Parts: sequence; C-alpha cells; structure tokens
Amino acid sequence: MSENAQDTKLSAIDGSRMIAVASGKGGVGKTWFAITLSHVLTRRGLKTLLFDGDLGLANVDIQLGLMPKRDLGEVVAGKASMKSVATHYDAAGFDILAGRSGAGALATLPPPRLLRLRQDLSDFSKTYDKVVLDLGAGVDRTVQILSAPAHLVLLVVNDEPTSLTDAYAFIKLAHQAGSHGHVRIVVNMAENKKAGERTYGTLAKACGNFLKFEPPLAGVVRRDSKVRDSIRAQLPLLTRSPTSEAAADVEAIAEAVVVA
Repeated sequence: MSENAQDTKLSAIDGSRMIAVASGKGGVGKTWFAITLSHVLTRRGLKTLLFDGDLGLANVDIQLGLMPKRDLGEVVAGKASMKSVATHYDAAGFDILAGRSGAGALATLPPPRLLRLRQDLSDFSKTYDKVVLDLGAGVDRTVQILSAPAHLVLLVVNDEPTSLTDAYAFIKLAHQAGSHGHVRIVVNMAENKKAGERTYGTLAKACGNFLKFEPPLAGVVRRDSKVRDSIRAQLPLLTRSPTSEAAADVEAIAEAVVVA
C-alpha cells in the first residue's frame, strides 16, 4: 500500500474530542497552557487525557514532577497499549500519556508509524470526554499529522516577532491543507488584555492580507508571576494559585471555545 493510500485509510478517524495545542516556536508557554487547560476541563467534570505529542522532546512529566514508569515509546514499539501506559495524575485528576525526552527514534518516526499512532490515539480517545494534545513546537511533519484530525487547534503565541512569524507559517500550512478553520489563537504572556489583542491583531492582519483568512482569537492570557512559581514548584497553576489572573484567563478560554 502506498503512503498516500495509507493516509487516506487512516485519516477517517474521530477527532471530535481532540484539542491540539500548538505553537510556531518554543518558549511561548505551550506545554504549560496544555496542562492548565487539561486541569480546567477536569474541574468542569470532563474526563480528560493529556497526550504529550512532543515526540522525542517530551516535558509534560518534567513540568509536573512526574516519573512515569511507562511511556509512548513502548506503544510505538508495539510492546504496550495506550491504556496500559496512561498515568493518572492524582493532583489534578486527569490522565497523561507521557512521551520520552531525548528519544531520537520517536522524534523521527516515519509517516506510516505516525499515522498508526494517530489512529491508536483516536481509538483510545473514545474513553474520554476531551483529549488535549501538547504538540511539538514548529510546523514539522509530526505536528501536521498529529494535529490534522483535531476539531480545535489552539495556536499559542506571544508578542515576539519570531513567535508571530512562525505562527503565520503554521497557519499558512493549515490553510493549504484545508484545516485552517479549526485554528484559534491564544496570546500568552501579554502585559494586559489590550496588549494581547494588539498582538493578535498583528497576526490576524498578516493572515488577512496574504491568506485572505483571519483565525479567530480564542483569548488572551496575561503575564503572571504565579505561572513561573507553579512551574518551579512542578505543580499545576490551578493547584498552587487557583485565583491567579492567568488561571482565570485559561478558564475563560476553556469556557469560550471548548466547553460552550
């Protein structure tokens, strides 16, 4: 079977529960946002799975101070099912499918293996209300394949020019693939709501001028020292500082684009 034929066969999957969290570049708070969003959804009574899709450079477990005994490497190798390697994170109530940091074999999986992994995730996701995919930064093949079936892609950006440039590249590729309608923008680490909206406006204008499409704004997360404190403590923000501004902002985003 050709690679294209296999893609057609495996692409008929249910992504209605999947929320992909992506970023054009690293360092914009993507993984922190994915963790916090998963916690928010769980607190709203939704059975949630957080999938660490940054294959080869996984760090969800590091941010949460976990040492999972099993990870996706075993799934890819055919040694275990996703159900058997999923870890329940008691402190926040959601499940985690941990990746493996520094695993070159995972980072360079060929398309057929990635498609198989995506299919396995789709099948496993049927036991959850929501599945949050923390994707790798950038626009490489792995990110495109894993994010393709998601009914919602939250693209995290900040006001750095490189973040906006790389986010535009992500949106352009999604536009070419016909999946741009699922993309929403999250502006992170904004000085305030107005500043975040200006950052979004810069990106939206570029998309409108060159792609004739402006992805909607999902929301703005304000810069908050409590976020760094929670990361250093390896605890979710909603556990350590549940009344913080950043926590309220992620809750508002979840309410607007996920739960509603």
